[in-house]
Amino acid sequence: MANKKKVIVTGFEPFGEHAVNSSWVAVQELEQLGLGEAVDLHVCEVPVEYQAVQSLLPSLWKEHQPQLVVHVGVSGLATTVTLEQCGHNKGYKRLDNCSFCPVSQCCMEDGPDCVKSVLDMDVICKRVNDSNIGVTVSVSKDAGRYLCDYTYYTSLFLGQGRSAFVHVPPLGKPYSSQSLGRGLQAVVQEMLTLLEEEHSEKDDKHNEHCNHKH
Repeated sequence: MANKKKVIVTGFEPFGEHAVNSSWVAVQELEQLGLGEAVDLHVCEVPVEYQAVQSLLPSLWKEHQPQLVVHVGVSGLATTVTLEQCGHNKGYKRLDNCSFCPVSQCCMEDGPDCVKSVLDMDVICKRVNDSNIGVTVSVSKDAGRYLCDYTYYTSLFLGQGRSAFVHVPPLGKPYSSQSLGRGLQAVVQEMLTLLEEEHSEKDDKHNEHCNHKH
């Protein structure tokens, strides 16, 4: 299949109290499940380091030219699979795994304060919850001003909004790794469906425009 969709999904390495990072565990489960024949899924583990993110993300976007990049992170506060709508530029004061934080405390010196995903997370949330896969999904507009938010903002900027961020709870609180993998699979499949729908709507509008008779 020449026109396989390329999707990159990332998780994070352990940090702080998260000796096992459920985001990377969930992404590995997703890799086992796959996203169907039409999707070429590439996964990678992201270091919890601002500078590593700065060098890794441009190469991921450039090298793979993905249709969609989904970053997954753990949140000790999350009890659901949480879809983040936007990434923020400022407020990065918390030290990373190398005891570093950006001097400017922002992702991009002159970047916009907030970049939104082209995906409507409310729509995806509703569709996944309606499908009753046994994992509850919710939506958030604050990814927490640490490496999750930092990565998301950078990725949204690089991919013109064709990125998504999913926060997952720690393992067993309440979901198993298998459940998280299934939840991620459902979420990413809905994201791809939505992108496709938006794409065909654009085509329809374009065709209407071209076909009108004078």
